[in-house]
Amino acid sequence: MGCRSTSPKTSFRRLFSLLVFAPTALGAGGCGSGGTVALPPPRPIVVFSGERLRVDPARMDTIYQWLQAESQNIEQDPTFLIDGVAAARETLPWETLSIEGDTARVQYDRAHPDILNAYHLYAHLHLMKRMGRLDEWLPDHAEAEGYELERAIVERLADTWLIGRAIFDAPAYGPLDELIYAREAGYLDAYLLVARAEEFPDERAEWERAEPGRLEEYRAWFRGTFDREPPGL
Repeated sequence: MGCRSTSPKTSFRRLFSLLVFAPTALGAGGCGSGGTVALPPPRPIVVFSGERLRVDPARMDTIYQWLQAESQNIEQDPTFLIDGVAAARETLPWETLSIEGDTARVQYDRAHPDILNAYHLYAHLHLMKRMGRLDEWLPDHAEAEGYELERAIVERLADTWLIGRAIFDAPAYGPLDELIYAREAGYLDAYLLVARAEEFPDERAEWERAEPGRLEEYRAWFRGTFDREPPGL
């Protein structure tokens, strides 16, 4: 059987669920080799300014491997619940995340269901930290707290959206697109510490002391890429 190409109309969430539980959709065993999934070539991600973001295929393979395992855990592990709650507004996962016992809830923009994979993963990692299981998913940051922990989790959030946009044809979503562009351009700390200065005031102050001029550099880059001020300004 030949490899089946995916329709751009197929949602990232629906397609990725198919791949997690039936990886032959992209060639495991048949079109791939050694029973591994043969991902399609990544597409460049383009924003309205014309700036293109290109990613390495080997990097997409690595992201897919851990994302597949974590998504299976989110779907199948009966010891906890990750609940996505539809909302009628743009939102980022840290703005609405709540954890109570073994349940993590996070809101997402109902007009963009493709973002659910990324938002579920963000909620899952925070819940795993609360449950003492983060070493299963982020072993290098299992003992991290505060900004170090949040940065590591946001890195995984960005990777999830990156593969969604580059491999699975997820439609553009402004808040997450801004995040992945900032991260790929080397501005992840700038993005987080400007947008979330009230949450991490000490880290923001130290960043400004350690990297004078970085704020204006980031601001100029963001305005040139998205034609608006960065979140937090």
